[in-house]
Amino acid sequence: MIAPDMAHAAEGGLDGAKLSPLWAIPFAGILLCIATGPVLYPHLWEHHYGKFAAFWAALVIVPLFIFTDATTVVHTLSHTVLLEYLPFILLLLALFTVAGGIYVEGNLHDSVFTNTALLGFGTLIASVVGTTGASMILIRPLIRANDDRDYNVHVVVFFIFLVSNIGGSLTPLGDPPLFLGFLRGVDFFWTTVHIFPDTLFAAGIVLAVFMVLDVYLHHREGNFPKKKDPTPDSPLHLHGKINLLLLLVIIGAILMSANWKPGIKFTVLGTDLELQDLLRDVIFVLVTFASLWLTTSEHRKANDFKWGPIEEVALLFAGIFICIVPVMAMLQAGANGPFAPLVALVSHADGTPNNAAYFWLTGILSSFLDNAPTYLVFFELAGGDAKTLMTTGAATLAAISAGAVFMGANSYIGNAPNFMVYAIARDAGIKMPSFFGYILWSGAVLIPVFLVMTWVFFI
Repeated sequence: MIAPDMAHAAEGGLDGAKLSPLWAIPFAGILLCIATGPVLYPHLWEHHYGKFAAFWAALVIVPLFIFTDATTVVHTLSHTVLLEYLPFILLLLALFTVAGGIYVEGNLHDSVFTNTALLGFGTLIASVVGTTGASMILIRPLIRANDDRDYNVHVVVFFIFLVSNIGGSLTPLGDPPLFLGFLRGVDFFWTTVHIFPDTLFAAGIVLAVFMVLDVYLHHREGNFPKKKDPTPDSPLHLHGKINLLLLLVIIGAILMSANWKPGIKFTVLGTDLELQDLLRDVIFVLVTFASLWLTTSEHRKANDFKWGPIEEVALLFAGIFICIVPVMAMLQAGANGPFAPLVALVSHADGTPNNAAYFWLTGILSSFLDNAPTYLVFFELAGGDAKTLMTTGAATLAAISAGAVFMGANSYIGNAPNFMVYAIARDAGIKMPSFFGYILWSGAVLIPVFLVMTWVFFI
């Protein structure tokens, strides 16, 4: 894998056309550990998942330093850390902290209507406060509403489908891939107009499937002795309202960084950091501290707020972002790279785009890679010109956008909120499916929906 001819420098970073597919082994390794750790060796994983992530990341970093010039390696890694990982994790940290300070006191009575209404409401607000924000605000009330049930795993699984993924498809604020498109020139409300039918179709079917399943499981539970509700029904009261204002500050910071271009840059380790992006990230940090200062500890304690989920996400995604570097370089090499057969699938014989292939290839890769850079790769493969893609290439851009956002729900690591919701639910005592068990759920529910969507929208 680390033979000298496998890694070469190219202008701006690694030359993916010269890389061997073997460079994808560390990325596959870290995914395999995430998949098997909580199931096969849970005690070891719980205490040492950070070391697993560091091990696989080292298998990328060390060979690069040995067989590639240090300048290229430093610039490539600094670009990944400073422009991708840090903004990504700081935004998640801010949203996690702010949402964790919004405490909904009381408990709704569990019913099919209650669960469906919560999932529907979460799907609606995900495009406003982001899939992470909506997930963190609503997951705990949903868990409390169902904590007296024998069957409650499906509620969290469908929550991930709808609130943590599909609901974030209507604005650049909803999901990171769409925000990257916004930064590349896609109009703010383009997705609202062009992806709305797709979103309504997918969310409507998935919510209907949930209702049928929830009715059936409620009926089955009627044959069992009734469990005592650990959180009896009581009126709802919203606490930590200041955090709603802080959510608006986060949204404002994102819009500011996209629209204000003062032209001031700072170069750090070969990476250009623009003033508006630095200011945005500083605002994320300030909002995090402001939320901790302005929210009473009693409300966070009542909300069962813990740092464990965000710590786990931060460490694992640090490893993922590093291990994905050579994978992304090979994908960006397009037809000249080792993944050329995949790239060839996105075009018909006459050269016109194969929108169904764009939808599925973007989606499949987004299911296991981070969906934001995956979106960007296929955005570039489609031409990379936002004005063209928004007009004559609208169907292709819609396929890329829907694939990245919707199919992020196919696995726990397809989208950051997935793993956070999984960790919170598991911490609350819910016996969540394993990595592969969850994929069976998504395969049974989501894949048929996506197949029908392909026929309706992309063929």
